[in-house]
Amino acid sequence: MTSYILKRLLLMIPTLLGVLVITFGVIQFVPGGPVEQMVAQLQGRDSGGERAAASGAGYRGRQGLDSQRVEEIRKLYGFDKPAHERLWTMLKSFARFDLGTSFYQRKDVWQLIKEKMPVSISLGLWTFFISYLIAVPLGVAKAVRAGTRFDFITTLIVLIGYAIPGFVLGVALLVIFGGQLQWFPLRGLTSPNWETLDWGAKIVDYLWHIALPVTAMVLGSFAVAAMLTKNSFLEEIRKQYVLTARAKGLAERQVLWKHIFRNALIPIITGFPSAFIGAFFTGSLLIETLFSLDGLGLLSYESVIRRDYPVVLGTLFLFTVIGLATKLISDLCYVWVDPRVKFD
Repeated sequence: MTSYILKRLLLMIPTLLGVLVITFGVIQFVPGGPVEQMVAQLQGRDSGGERAAASGAGYRGRQGLDSQRVEEIRKLYGFDKPAHERLWTMLKSFARFDLGTSFYQRKDVWQLIKEKMPVSISLGLWTFFISYLIAVPLGVAKAVRAGTRFDFITTLIVLIGYAIPGFVLGVALLVIFGGQLQWFPLRGLTSPNWETLDWGAKIVDYLWHIALPVTAMVLGSFAVAAMLTKNSFLEEIRKQYVLTARAKGLAERQVLWKHIFRNALIPIITGFPSAFIGAFFTGSLLIETLFSLDGLGLLSYESVIRRDYPVVLGTLFLFTVIGLATKLISDLCYVWVDPRVKFD
């Protein structure tokens, strides 16, 4: 087992390197980089510059920038060096876990990630755990009652919830419960006076704010896990060892949870990494934007739009490391669930 873990850890290095090199090559040569954006702002071609020009302050910018000024801008963002040199410098910094400094916010990328992490952690963990706490028992109940009215109705509800995009459901929840009924707040993770509240009031305030975003994310995310659990249980229920356990006089509850559940859990565990990463980062992008939650998903989106390359590559580096580590943990769970699995 130790040798297998060591091999997987070593394989993470070329995987991570490949992801960074490909992403660097793509984003470095697309038009509209930070140099072009800065030049456009100084020349008054963006909205702010146009407003300044309308008031008479943008005349000099409209004359164009001399080559020396453009070269200073290129040097400011590090584009005065060739691409391969910039790539090598980036890889050496990432090897020391130095993610650089944001072009626009002038903050260390690690500091930005730490500032945005609590929001993404809140959304991701609540969505992940609530989804599986609903999906697994529901899938078991559907498998035990396969073909009944309960199975049909719950399948219909699950498929409808899966078909509705999370951001559409989020808009509906905002309009109904946040706007018309005003039962929940429209934005933010906590109230402005959260620091002055006692611990009980802080917990209630936090849950009050997180209710709508988590609901919008959960309703569309547990459908796959529920149907996978049902199909996995149906496959195990028909096997010979289940008939043997029942023939020995074991209670149905004991057969279901002690024998079937452990074997049916194997395909469910394989979905943990993608579900965890999806709920933690990518799944929260639109929800964070919709509910004005300043998390990692919104940070990544804004950095791509603004061509803030240190933030783009830094968050990608973090997401990739977490994804690879989570995949390794998922594979190791195979051994815990089924001792027959050997990686050596």
